[in-house]
Amino acid sequence: MLRALFFAPLLFILILFALSNPQTVRLGMWPTDITVDLPLSITVLIAMAVSFVTGALLLWISVLGARMRARRAEAQARALQAEVADLKTRLTRMATAQAPGTTITMPGSAVLATAGRS
Repeated sequence: MLRALFFAPLLFILILFALSNPQTVRLGMWPTDITVDLPLSITVLIAMAVSFVTGALLLWISVLGARMRARRAEAQARALQAEVADLKTRLTRMATAQAPGTTITMPGSAVLATAGRS
């Protein structure tokens, strides 16, 4: 609904532009003798569309490197999270296998597990 409210005035302006410029323009390619007669409005709109697509393509190419780096960083973060989870489970298994009455602490944290029973 919000898109329709945004694009409706733009579409209205484009239609007014096309109806206001019906004059024909002869377009030609220099090395050849090919010429085309088109309405001025269509010529301008095609030029705008080609410019938009060219700009979008250039932007997409410039962002491609950053996207690849982001994907690599996400994959590395997932691998590191999996490694941390694996190390925590190994540490928990070690804590349960310890002799009774001993505790395992990790640097910078509280007591992880107490293996002794009272």
